[in-house]
Amino acid sequence: MSNTENFSRHISEGYQPKGDYIYLGAAMYKGEVHADAAVKIPLKTMNRHGLIAGATGTGKSKTLQILAENLSKKGVPVLLMDVKGDLSGIAKPSDEEDFIYARHEKLKFPFEASGSPVEILSLSEEEGVRLRATVSEFGPVLLSRILDLSDTQSGILSIIFKYCDDNHLPLLDLKDLKKILQFATGEGKEEFENSYGRISVASTGAILRKIVGLEQQGADKFFGEKSFEVEDLTRKNTEGYGFINILRLTDIQDRPKLFSTFMLSLLAEIYNTFPEQGDSDKPKLVLFIDEAHLIFEQASRALQDQIESIVKLIRSKGVGIYFVTQNPTDVPADVLGQLGLKIQHALRAFTAKDRKAIKLAAENYPISDFYDTKTELTSLGIGEALVTALDEKGRPTPLAATMLRAPMSRMDILTKEELKELTANSALIAKYNQEIDRESAYEILTGKIDRADADKAREKAKEERKKFEKASTGRGRKSSNGTEKAIVKVLTSATFIRGVMGVLNKLMK
Repeated sequence: MSNTENFSRHISEGYQPKGDYIYLGAAMYKGEVHADAAVKIPLKTMNRHGLIAGATGTGKSKTLQILAENLSKKGVPVLLMDVKGDLSGIAKPSDEEDFIYARHEKLKFPFEASGSPVEILSLSEEEGVRLRATVSEFGPVLLSRILDLSDTQSGILSIIFKYCDDNHLPLLDLKDLKKILQFATGEGKEEFENSYGRISVASTGAILRKIVGLEQQGADKFFGEKSFEVEDLTRKNTEGYGFINILRLTDIQDRPKLFSTFMLSLLAEIYNTFPEQGDSDKPKLVLFIDEAHLIFEQASRALQDQIESIVKLIRSKGVGIYFVTQNPTDVPADVLGQLGLKIQHALRAFTAKDRKAIKLAAENYPISDFYDTKTELTSLGIGEALVTALDEKGRPTPLAATMLRAPMSRMDILTKEELKELTANSALIAKYNQEIDRESAYEILTGKIDRADADKAREKAKEERKKFEKASTGRGRKSSNGTEKAIVKVLTSATFIRGVMGVLNKLMK
């Protein structure tokens, strides 16, 4: 048997799922495509997480598109983090260009153009369904890690939440949280000290400054009502296709703190909400995080630890997470070790640093008798990638340099008119896009402070009135005594005058 035949057999045996699967493409060896060596990913292993990596322009976004639309066709809902804004075309069928058919001719695999059911989501004022969460839903522990608080500051935040729970003060948005922090060391200082101990003004000031920093990245638009219900990410259309939920993040690329805040809250909410699924035939939901380095590059150690913990645990809920980034080293090693599917597009070796990164990247893949991994990483063309996955028994499949199939949907973005039409037909817009600002901690505390100020003002006015009345009474008595003396004096003078006049009258007679 020739080496080429050995290769085809080696790949075919490694990628022959017994259950349902996603067809990625066909393996390549010595520059030739071997259509009989199909690369298939078992659907039941898609909750084991994965990585799509490669240099700019090598086809990462199209690979993401292939996986997302095929998952949708299999009835698996998807959430895409669209940082660059180039994934909305999934809603429309492919333009069926000649190079697509030429590629599929090599793969010996039929091509069928089709769009997928899509829901557009947004964290800001962009078109789409607004995603929000309340401060209470975050809780003090998660919020402390997002704000990177010290142990002392975290303790104070826990006391703040406890006070709000005890006094039925809803913490919905950041203005609620800022108000209660100011109240704790201001008008409510005595109340807090009596029930929870002394709270430092310096500590609350530090927390407030970090909240303001989070606000400046746009978090004030994210915190509030109505809270997004994660079950709405698992919808299917009438044909049984899973919805592809595209979260447009083009306007927060320079605000990684907000991005990581949202991601952590979403993962935590999914983990706390979804029931345990165990081993099933397919995932309940799959998340693709484009430009994944944005989550990790400015995250604190505590925040990274939280993300790593959730990634390890969330697959038991039937949820798969796929990180899309330029280099595997962008993802922390502890997270990288949890990833079952790895699709590595070409890397570029322009500098010594690049060559070192390629060497490290090659070490993340199984040793192969057919490939020099480091060489392959720099010679792959656009739409080609090194692939390794897990089989249905959880074993790593052989490394395969793969020519990937083309996406069935449009490899371009929607026009503004198409985007407006898509959002106009959304079933979730009416549910989530109405802003709600019900009475919460801010309004309740403001009312409490206003009433306290009014009571103080009335008490002060009462005291001032008493002082005035007392002073007025004293002046009244003084004036009365003076009048009496004046009257006596006048009467005495009048008597004297009458006496004198009487004497003069007698003399004149």
